[in-house]
Amino acid sequence: MKIAAAIRTLASRAATRSTTATSSHHHLVTGSAAAPRLFSAAASSAQQQQTTGGLPESITRIGNPTAFPNEYPGQNYIFNWALNADGVTPLKKAAFRITKPLDLQVAGLSLPKTSPLKVDAKSERANIPEAGSSDKLDFDTFDDILQSTKDSLSLSDALYCPEGFAPGSRTGVRLIVSNLGKGIVPDLVAYLDRAPKRDPKSQPVTCYILSGSKTEFAGYAIEEVEETLEDGSRMAVSVATVVITGEKPNLKRIVAGIELCVEGLEADAKERAEKKAAEEQEKKSA
Repeated sequence: MKIAAAIRTLASRAATRSTTATSSHHHLVTGSAAAPRLFSAAASSAQQQQTTGGLPESITRIGNPTAFPNEYPGQNYIFNWALNADGVTPLKKAAFRITKPLDLQVAGLSLPKTSPLKVDAKSERANIPEAGSSDKLDFDTFDDILQSTKDSLSLSDALYCPEGFAPGSRTGVRLIVSNLGKGIVPDLVAYLDRAPKRDPKSQPVTCYILSGSKTEFAGYAIEEVEETLEDGSRMAVSVATVVITGEKPNLKRIVAGIELCVEGLEADAKERAEKKAAEEQEKKSA
């Protein structure tokens, strides 16, 4: 009898423990506030992926994916449009805008040996006449050679385009140099003053340099055009163009052309300023 009583006592205790454990387990599941939210978020995410073609939320909430432009060193859409405005279309898709020494390395060119580079071009000034200013070069001849030079540059395997300020000024200069003349490009970069970083646009002085040509030519032209300002008004400004072609155009002749253009642009700007001041003075006196 004592044994039977002991067995009943042990069975009773085991049943009590089982009930307590079960009650505690249900309490942990139903009493937790965080667990249902976690499971609910997972279910919601799974449902959303089903409705968005399996794309994660991190993509769908940003927007639809777009194709990345096919750009690479030498192929930059904005710069290509700027060259188009200058009359040159880089058909071989290799046009390098070079505004600093690092751009030379990107273009596969060597760094200049001396920087900044001072160039004495006085001896070459007589060899680069201004169109329309003398019998040496008329506008029709200049325009014809300019157009043929632009066409040849467009067909060049690569274009190297140093860009910056003419030394000692704030006059922007862009040179468009053919592939065969790339050896002179580092010196041109070292000669120009570095300009602030900005999107490419047409410059007051544009130089077209064609190497490997059987036609030896050098000349420049200055013309007045109207420029639209930010407020929509129009203002007269002068722009200059240099054209140098030949088997191997030399640095001094190119620099002489740039210097003559800068001097001509400054003279035109001074003349317009004096004319405007005289007109204002006349209005005040009237």
